[in-house]
Amino acid sequence: MAQDSQEAAVVRPVADILEQRNAGNSSGYILPKLHSMKEQNPNLALLDIGCGPGTISSTLAKIIPDGHVTGIDKSPDIIPRARDLAEESGVKNIEFQQGDAYKLPFADGAFDITICHQMLTYLKAPWDALSEMIRVTKVGGIIAAREGDLTSECVWPELPGLVKFHKLAGDLIKGGGGTDKGGRQLLSWALKAGVKREMITVSHSTWSYSTPKEKQIWSVALIERVQGSQLRGLGLKLGLTTGDLDEIVRHWTEWAERDDASIAMMHGEIIIRR
Repeated sequence: MAQDSQEAAVVRPVADILEQRNAGNSSGYILPKLHSMKEQNPNLALLDIGCGPGTISSTLAKIIPDGHVTGIDKSPDIIPRARDLAEESGVKNIEFQQGDAYKLPFADGAFDITICHQMLTYLKAPWDALSEMIRVTKVGGIIAAREGDLTSECVWPELPGLVKFHKLAGDLIKGGGGTDKGGRQLLSWALKAGVKREMITVSHSTWSYSTPKEKQIWSVALIERVQGSQLRGLGLKLGLTTGDLDEIVRHWTEWAERDDASIAMMHGEIIIRR
């Protein structure tokens, strides 16, 4: 989740979208390394920063049943939901707590693996958060991050309301001090955090939604968000009219109903060897 000023706008109902994330669709780039580390040490300790509803955290916990996962998020409102979802999934080796990515409440070298997903892009100083992730990771462990790159988002059909929503989303991220080009900057941020280039592995992947179920989840969550008083107010402050916001709602509805509709975005990924 976002760590800065626009954070409250993305807790609910966007959590419905976030709850579709899991280790398979959002952390595939670290799974080979996770499995190899588990063979060497079944009792791995993993930290997930900006965990949101904890669905990635919980599915990772299932992969290391003899280990332990800790999920933290700056928003206290999402923590109960994360705990509920983990309990519903039968995951026991996990805990969730509130925490700040800039000041992690853990000792040096407390974890074998420290990860984040879609969190650094919202921060004013993501390299400082990466430095904290490195601090709490044991020598021999790994730090991993995956961030979307909003400017790479491609949607079809390019309905005017969706174009306006894309600009609004970028303006909100930048207004909170983040960037809409996070995925492409991960390597640069890691270097700025003091990591040597030879210790960093870089990769890229995408997510895409095109099935009727995926489009329904995506559009309903974003429509509810646009209709909510907080985001609506932010949109008006940024220059949109009520007509613009109503058009965004209409066009997300139309998009979800069209057979030829799809949306995708590129993500940057890094693994840092400690």
